[in-house]
Order: sequence, then structure tokens, then C-alpha cells
Amino acid sequence: MSTPAAAGRLLDLLKIDIPLIQAPMAGVSTPPMAAAVSGAGALGSLGLGASTPDQARAMIRAVRERTSRPFGVNLFVHQPAQRDAAREAAWIDHLRPLFDRFGATPPAELREIYPTFRTDDAMLAMLLEERPAVVSFHFGLPDAGRIRALRAAGITLVASATSLDEARQAVAAGMDAVVAQGYEAGGHRGVFDPDAADDRLGTLALTRLLARDLAVPVIAAGGIMDGAGIAAVLALGAGAAQLGTAFVGADESAADAGYRAALKGPAAHHTTMTRAISGRPARSLANAFTRIGDSLPPDAVPAYPVTYDAGKALNAAAKAAGDTGYGAQWAGQGAPLARFLPAAQIVAELAAELAYARRHG
Repeated sequence: MSTPAAAGRLLDLLKIDIPLIQAPMAGVSTPPMAAAVSGAGALGSLGLGASTPDQARAMIRAVRERTSRPFGVNLFVHQPAQRDAAREAAWIDHLRPLFDRFGATPPAELREIYPTFRTDDAMLAMLLEERPAVVSFHFGLPDAGRIRALRAAGITLVASATSLDEARQAVAAGMDAVVAQGYEAGGHRGVFDPDAADDRLGTLALTRLLARDLAVPVIAAGGIMDGAGIAAVLALGAGAAQLGTAFVGADESAADAGYRAALKGPAAHHTTMTRAISGRPARSLANAFTRIGDSLPPDAVPAYPVTYDAGKALNAAAKAAGDTGYGAQWAGQGAPLARFLPAAQIVAELAAELAYARRHG
């Protein structure tokens, strides 16, 4: 059973002053963002799931050029894609009219664009050389040998979980902390098996279940956008809160103009879970791309990340024609509370709101 002392270990474990973690967000987080967040006393993060080992190394070093504070990196640990040529061809044909609308040609075939850390030995070797303070995992867990090697390098290990069962697997595998990812969270759902039944537990319920059951600290994630939200999950036993959507609008974010405009507009009030963009369930601002998947059965969409190859090509074609409605505009249910400020200022405001909530709670 977790205790307040177990949750309280997290600040010491991560060597941070504020119980706040900036979510990794591959494609959105940047070295300037991670450095700014860490420099402000929280834990900045880099999403490396879409990066090659050389790109990842360069990003890690770019953070270190900007701050001496600890930061984290995140890897995707999905099962290798189960390829289905007929399904992939049918998906290309399904999207073809949209490519035609934008005067573009769809890919002749789809690629598995992101390797999984389960088999990426070059990424493991890079991490062992660079030794970031924290390495976290999404979509599952690495094998025991990779975990032993990272632990032996003095790296703190964290994994996301969407259920008590996944969290128990993470602890048994040797994770130092677990992210309780509620159904409200933006971006990819961290389920270990995207085709299994999903209880869709909310952040508050999941955080409390994990805090009561686990002997390691819990990090709450999903729909948390301000200090009051952070205070709420801390009261339920979390050692920290992980916020992603709260930083999408930061000055240092890589979110493009269309993404930022959508986050500022009515779409922020209408997020939806979709497989159509990448092949895995992910929460996005409602847009033209998410509507593609509204009427499709899950088995119509190819595996992750093969589907993402088509999604990125369609988004590029649409953007070239001036249409920004086909992007992966990941956002959680708290999206209307987004701020558009420098990352360090966002951290400062969140810390002040948290202090106020604790005083007046």
C-alpha cells in the first residue's frame, strides 16, 4: 500500500522543487521548453518516440546546453506493427479522395515510421551513454535486460499506466514511479494493448486506486491544467502532476500556427478519442481528420504507427493547400484552460496557483 511518505519521495527522486512534470509530447516538446521548465523548478521532458538515436542525442545535449537541472525523456514501447497489406491498401483508398481534394497523391504504400524501443538497440546505447536523469515509457514496458541496463546507469525509470493491472506490471518490472494516465488525457492513450477492453478510468479515480495500491510514487496525468487541479491530485495521493496540454501553447512549443489557433478556438471544448490519425487511440481536438474516424469500425484502421504514415502525408498535403484541419492536434479535456506564455511563466503561475489552493483548500 502506498503511504504519504511514498508519494513524498517523488520530489527527492526527481530532484525537483515543484510537484509538476511537463509531459513529453513527441512533436511538440522541444529542448528550449524542457530546459525552461526544469530551470523553473519542475521537470521538463522530451518526447523521443519519433526521433532517431542521433536526433535524440542532439535534443538531450541541447537541453543540457540550456540548464544543469534534471529532465526526462520518453520512449514508445509499442508492439511491432502487425502488417496487413489488404487493410493498408484499403486505408490508402479510403483517404484517396481527400488527397485528390488537395491536389496530392497518397503514398503508394505505408511504412512503419517509428521503431519501438523494445527492439531499438541503438537508442538504448545512446541512453546509456547520455544518461538523462529520467527515462519514461509509453505503450508498455521494455524487457528486463533493458530495464536492468538503464537502472545500472543510475537512471530513474517511469512508465505510464491506464489501469491498476498495467501499474502493477510496471512496478513488478522495476519502475521507480508510475504515471496514472486518465481517460481525459490528451495525446496517445498509453494502453499496453490497444485492442483489449479499456475501462477508460478517469484521472481522479485512477490516481486514487494507484496511490492506495502501489509501493512507488504515482504521477497523475489527464485533464489537469491549473494549480487547483494539481492540488486535487496531490490530495488523492499523487506525488506530482504531469501536464501536457497546459504547455502546448507555450512560446517554446513546436505546435504550428494551425494547432495553436484550434487550441484557442471552439475546438478546445470538443476533444475526441480517435484511431484515424495514427492507428492507436489518441485524444485530439475535434477537426476534419478526427471526423474521418467517427463512423469507422476500429478494424478498418491499420496498425500503429503504419496508419500515422498516411496521416502525416495527408496533413502535409492539406497544409500545403492552406487547410490546417488534418493535423495531430493532441489535447486533453482541459484544453479550454490552455495558456499562451513562455514555459517558465506557465510553471510560475501553476506553482502560485498550487500554493493558493493549498492555503485555501
